[in-house]
Amino acid sequence: MRHLLLSLCLCLGPLIAHAEVINIDNAELDTLVKSGVPVIDIRLQSEWEETGIVSGSKLLTFFDERGRHDAAAWLEKVKPIAKPDEPVIVICRTGNRTKPVSQFLSQQAGYSRVYNVKSGIKDWIANGGPVVPAAQSIAACRAAKTC
Repeated sequence: MRHLLLSLCLCLGPLIAHAEVINIDNAELDTLVKSGVPVIDIRLQSEWEETGIVSGSKLLTFFDERGRHDAAAWLEKVKPIAKPDEPVIVICRTGNRTKPVSQFLSQQAGYSRVYNVKSGIKDWIANGGPVVPAAQSIAACRAAKTC
C-alpha cells in the first residue's frame, strides 16, 4: 500500500508543481488582456462604480464588505469564465485581496496558471491604463446572477 501511495505521489507531483501564481505588472496585464486571458475583478460593486473596470472584466466579488467569503460558491461562478487548465487574471483595488484568492485558485482549486495583478486597478489607472464604466457590466452580471 505504501508503494502505491508513493507511486501516486510521484505521478501527481509534477502536475501539482505546474500550478502557479504569477505576479504581473501593468505591461503584462495589458499584454495578457489583449491576448484574451479573462480578467476577474474581485472587488465590491461600490469599488467597480468608483473607478470603473478593465474592459471585458468579469465582475465577481470574493470578499463582502465585512471580509467574509464563500469560496465554494465563488468558484462555481469562476468555472464558466476559466477552467482549471486555462489561464486567468485576478485583480482588486491594490493587490492585497488577490494574493489569497490567487493562491486559493492555484493551490486548492487546481488552476494551473493564475495571474495576480500585484498593484491592482489603482496602479493600473495611475499609470494610464484604460478603464470603462462598470454600470453595463454590473447590470449584465446581475441579470445573469453571476456577480
